[in-house]
Amino acid sequence: MKASEADILIVPGYTNSGPDHWQTRWQKKLASARRVEQAEWAKPVREDWVRQMVEDINSATKPVVIVAHSLGVATAIHALPLAEKQIAGAFLVAPPEVTNPKIRPKHFMTFGPYPRDPLPFPSLVIASRNDPFGSYDHAGDIANAWGSLLVDAGESGHINTESGHGPWPEGTMVFAQFLSRLRP
Repeated sequence: MKASEADILIVPGYTNSGPDHWQTRWQKKLASARRVEQAEWAKPVREDWVRQMVEDINSATKPVVIVAHSLGVATAIHALPLAEKQIAGAFLVAPPEVTNPKIRPKHFMTFGPYPRDPLPFPSLVIASRNDPFGSYDHAGDIANAWGSLLVDAGESGHINTESGHGPWPEGTMVFAQFLSRLRP
């Protein structure tokens, strides 16, 4: 699949993805990409975030490819069963442990637990070995439940601007390869 053959939904996490974040950069580069905009980025309410995501999926005119980061992963996973449109694939980066009471902010826990049903389309989970919001073992466990390929990002923090992943060229290459293997 080519990027032009998909509606690429960029799904940021808590507080949105700033101007230097890889999601924002990808959105600017990919003509078929659009961001799932939330009304309240700093005080996420699961039902509101999921409802917005479902609306954006259902308004797609082409097969949907999800590009989610952090709390956006939880949002996407909860939205999928409610969506009516075809999902071609999901690129899921740095999933937080939404049931771990030690993870801050506490808002994350309102998005848990993750559904564990296998995803009916190709998916990748990209996880870091030193992510402060979720362990690599946890990411491996949910990737296994979802039938997703787990990609080891090494010690990459939360794979965001703060951990040095503004442009994130490695992610761009992995995404391009993932996209090329999807069917329109």
